[in-house]
Amino acid sequence: MKKVIIFVTNHATLGSTDQANGTYAPELTHVVNVLNGAGIDYDIASILGGKAPLYGTEPDGDEVNQSVLGHSGFVSKVENTLLAASVNIDDYDAVFYPGGFGLLNDLFEDTTVAALSAQHYEHGGVIAAVCHGPAGLLPIKLSNGELLLSSVSVTGFTREEEVDFGTINDIPFLLEDALARKAVQYSKKQPWQSFVVENKRVITGQNPASAHAVGEALVKYLS
Repeated sequence: MKKVIIFVTNHATLGSTDQANGTYAPELTHVVNVLNGAGIDYDIASILGGKAPLYGTEPDGDEVNQSVLGHSGFVSKVENTLLAASVNIDDYDAVFYPGGFGLLNDLFEDTTVAALSAQHYEHGGVIAAVCHGPAGLLPIKLSNGELLLSSVSVTGFTREEEVDFGTINDIPFLLEDALARKAVQYSKKQPWQSFVVENKRVITGQNPASAHAVGEALVKYLS
């Protein structure tokens, strides 16, 4: 059975505010739902291990989100995430970073997770990320000393979407700018529309609406 390692944030607020945050649940659950449908297993890990903060868990008509959130196996993995430093990356066939503003406070610069992802990629693996998830790609440095982003094209949450969502003044940095400065090319479409970029075994989605398509692209690589 194929298996994916999902790296999530431990940071539980929006930037330095006291607004509850973490991983945005629908960006995790929609991908997990696609993986489940394809018979692909997964583990969830974080820098600190233990319970990972989620937001976007309230009932709002998103049946996929509520269905996955109701699975005891999923809940157990979120509440008992693996310690990233203890992960054997060779046990996995893909890496996935779901979004959520928390990444902008921890995974955007964490060298332990970045080294695991670099090893995975250089062994022929695929890396996927959605919305703010591509922040996890920023610190990934390959064995030649170059950043992964210096050789791939990506997308990610846009400035316009930060403005629409009301977070532009509270985020630690603007992801669009960071990706545009480091990637070969940063692309975006109209705000809140599904948009996915696949380039050199790196899959990125622009926003929450892109999560399902990212999951499908990931399954395609693993099939």
